[in-house]
Amino acid sequence: MNRNQSLVNLEKDEFDICIIGAGASGAGCALDAALRGYKVALIDRQDFASETSSKSTKLIHGGVRYLEQAFKKLDFAQLKQVRHGLEERHLVLSNAPHLARPLALVTPVKSWIEGLYFTIGLKMYDSFASDDTLPKSRWLKKSELLKDVPTLNRSNIHSAVLYYDGQLDDARYCLALAQSASEAGAVVANYVEVTGFDKSEQGKLKAVQVRDRRSGRSLSIKTKLVLNCTGPFSDHIRLMGNPALPERLRPSKGVHAVLPYDTLNSDFAMLIPKTSDGRVVFAIPFEGAMILGTTDTECDSIDQEPVLNAVEKQYLADTLNPYLEKKIDISKLTAGFGGLRPLLSAETSKSTKSLLRDHEVEIDPVSGLVSLLGGKWTTYRLMAKDAVDQIDLLFNQRNECTTQSHKLAGGAGYQYENYKKLSAQYGLPVDVCQHLVKKYGSRAEQVCILTAHDASLKERIVPAHCFIKAEVIYTVRNEMVETPRDFLARRTRLEIIDWKATLAALPVVAVLMAEELHWTEEQRASETTTYQQILNKFMAAAE
Repeated sequence: MNRNQSLVNLEKDEFDICIIGAGASGAGCALDAALRGYKVALIDRQDFASETSSKSTKLIHGGVRYLEQAFKKLDFAQLKQVRHGLEERHLVLSNAPHLARPLALVTPVKSWIEGLYFTIGLKMYDSFASDDTLPKSRWLKKSELLKDVPTLNRSNIHSAVLYYDGQLDDARYCLALAQSASEAGAVVANYVEVTGFDKSEQGKLKAVQVRDRRSGRSLSIKTKLVLNCTGPFSDHIRLMGNPALPERLRPSKGVHAVLPYDTLNSDFAMLIPKTSDGRVVFAIPFEGAMILGTTDTECDSIDQEPVLNAVEKQYLADTLNPYLEKKIDISKLTAGFGGLRPLLSAETSKSTKSLLRDHEVEIDPVSGLVSLLGGKWTTYRLMAKDAVDQIDLLFNQRNECTTQSHKLAGGAGYQYENYKKLSAQYGLPVDVCQHLVKKYGSRAEQVCILTAHDASLKERIVPAHCFIKAEVIYTVRNEMVETPRDFLARRTRLEIIDWKATLAALPVVAVLMAEELHWTEEQRASETTTYQQILNKFMAAAE
């Protein structure tokens, strides 16, 4: 992906579809549409997956809680959502095996009756997962549970139920979708903000007015159709296209706290089925740390990036503490992050946690704007298929969707064991090569090749983590990294697992980027200061 060339193409070409929003749904739509033969532009006002799509709980799942609600409330819409999620789960896993993998989850129970209840529920969950290779759920004895999760409170647990879902690196998975769309012919660019639309005499959208946020230059993207995939910000684009439309989104805020891996000291994740506000909370190993979340609270403003605050941090700790032998030392929090859910609501009286996480394709008959609203990570591919199917009808086309079997960038030919060959051939530490193959897949050697030409690029960016300097160069050249935060928050996930290490890494990354992107000293200082201020804000909010 070459951003400069993309900007040239955005201005000179005419597109069939211009997709606004390069999160999971937008990038998924760009890939689907490009594979169907459409000329596609994909733009985002920030980086790929910079909002909701990088702030998830990192799970690929049908939703155990939705299944319970479906039967308790006889809500068949919830049941449909579980079925769709489980149908899509194995496709998310198989299409990018370097970025998604099976995850074992345990649910501790306090009595045999509770254990039986969850066992029956999870057996039903298994039954919805057709064409699936994940192991089936089973009831664990207390001794088996403590062997797998040794930090649990022995006196407070009768047994547990074990089941499997998937886990993904959400930001890099979204990037792989954008890369794959680009390689299928789409023109892709980050930091391109929509400022308005041009309309025909009939009131239909015919061009998107945008501003390049890196240079400040304005340009116009000519297009036959505009697809709005901006998640919680969808109403802004909808009303820009047609001010008479009613608002449809009711975003909610979800936050996660990040603690040391040894909080659970297990590669198993844990589902806490009962919380004080009627949700479920997950404790999940990720990137050498443990993610604890999420919350679901009303969102007063979507203009500011959600942050983890002290009250939310304590709520999450209080939710996990009853299950632990040793209570959480909240001072050991290493990071936290928050995101917005793009929830659809027709009833303002409902609490956000009871709203359905389903999606809808809306076509505005006045402007012609198509909006993909709602949804969740697991069903991104189905959401994209539904949206592009509707676009097919608008164009009087009938094209086949092929994304169910399309390997994403880095997925074709991926073999985890290749880390051994890379370590031996390039003289890199084993943990570094394991990291590289799990993030870049079959393209990991392209990062390693850079170290053969410059041995200094083998150096770790910070000593305690396995990210190396070569990754900065590679991602700037190949993954459209424009700011230090692009690299530290999304190409690697250091920001969401370790704030202090991110601050330590920032000067190193900024120097490498400045040389590669020909920044002035003033630009480098500005990029560094801007990101430092963001990190300091996160740390202050969580105190």
